[in-house]
Amino acid sequence: MNNNIIDLNIFQMLAAYIFVVIVLVVVKIRGISRERQILISAIRMTLQLILTGYVLIYVFDIMNPIITILIIVVMEAFAINNIYKRCKIKLSNKVKKIIALSMVIGTLSTLIFFLFVVIHISPWYNPRYFIPIAGMLIGNSMTGISLGVNRLVDGMYSQRHIIESALMLGATPKMASKKIVNSAFDSAILPTINSMVGMGIVFLPGMMTGQILSGISPVTAIQYQIAIMLGILGSVTLTTIVFVHLGFRTFFNKESQLIFEE
Repeated sequence: MNNNIIDLNIFQMLAAYIFVVIVLVVVKIRGISRERQILISAIRMTLQLILTGYVLIYVFDIMNPIITILIIVVMEAFAINNIYKRCKIKLSNKVKKIIALSMVIGTLSTLIFFLFVVIHISPWYNPRYFIPIAGMLIGNSMTGISLGVNRLVDGMYSQRHIIESALMLGATPKMASKKIVNSAFDSAILPTINSMVGMGIVFLPGMMTGQILSGISPVTAIQYQIAIMLGILGSVTLTTIVFVHLGFRTFFNKESQLIFEE
């Protein structure tokens, strides 16, 4: 299956940038001030992917467990920091700690199970499997928990009067905030569920497309895609459920009073 792979030369790669030119022309004609952002994003994407490619070649060649772990730590730190930035409301230190804890527990436990139980990689630190799969799990969990954080924090602020009314009527903090917590969890996992529904009919996922284009059998690509999608679902779910379960508690003190820390 891998005898007819088409290697892209520099001119073929440059030809693909015609789509950037088309977008620039369209926004210019319509008077939309996006030229600078489009150019920066295209250049940044190109440089980042070229740099990542050379780094991965080096990492795959040396096969060092410390470097593999270090890359995972950097990915986690970047994802957690990105979640902080995405939240529209200022987060308290307690919520930030819960976000970090949820990401570490949810993504790493799923990653370890996926690599050692589902795939059986050897050696255990094989970066060819470890890094790309970790990237997919961490990236999707970051997106999911970002939605959950925004929904939970916004709900606790906007529905403050409802929560306080429920508390005055004898409800526990868990009962008073149950609707908000469920809404946060639902908004976090919904993109992943929608993605699974359309997969294979509406679109072919990037990982599967990349494997097929690189010459791997579609059957093998499908097997990996199904497994990784289930892994992503598990990682997003576990990360979010840890966050919402612990996150809502940061809005209450020991006397079960609603508080908002700066």
